[in-house]
Amino acid sequence: MREAFIAAFGRPEGIMLFQLVEAAQFTIYLSLIAFALGGSVAACITLLRILPNRWAPRVATGYIWAFQSAPLLMLLFIFGLGVPRLLGADVDPWVAASVALMLYTSAYLADVWRGAVETIPPGQWEGARALGLRFGPTLRLVVLPQVVRVALAPTVGFMVQIIKGTSLAYIIGFHDIMAIGKRWANAPVEGTEPFVVYPIMALIYFALCFPLSRLALRLEARLGSVGGAPKAAVA
Repeated sequence: MREAFIAAFGRPEGIMLFQLVEAAQFTIYLSLIAFALGGSVAACITLLRILPNRWAPRVATGYIWAFQSAPLLMLLFIFGLGVPRLLGADVDPWVAASVALMLYTSAYLADVWRGAVETIPPGQWEGARALGLRFGPTLRLVVLPQVVRVALAPTVGFMVQIIKGTSLAYIIGFHDIMAIGKRWANAPVEGTEPFVVYPIMALIYFALCFPLSRLALRLEARLGSVGGAPKAAVA
């Protein structure tokens, strides 16, 4: 594959393009890890947020406020640079980036999913209670199927924010598109000037994000919502 790029674009452009495309896979892997881990935590936080309990919603709200208020770059610095120095141990950039993006993702997805739950009319909860269903069965049988329909489009759309967020991970040594592109842009090699490299990087990010944006719009148009669209802040 590398030779094909060199044959098509020459040197050093072919090598640069090959390395940028190759690095895109790590951006995708990190995005999927962040989405999987963050989604799992977000599901727990959303459940705490809607539990008929005095303290659980407060804990969930505090978690969301804390990690929505913290910039992703600061989380990356904390887990990629601060924690290793504090513990006196090396932390793999994959681990640091995954943890930071997991916290960032979980806070926003929990808010998206909480908003989706709140679109369900209260009468459906009350009707299920009148039929003798407890909180768990009501959530599983009545509410969750409708929440999935409402939350699917904004959840897919938020994947775009995750992909763009991974571009900051280069600051802690994660080798993705941004890290490789920045290295080439700073290299004293003709044909790899910043005004050449950065537009190419932008096109790669566009190729990753645009299909998800279109898919989110299609899902929103096709599935619609129940009682209105969920509201949540997206950075």
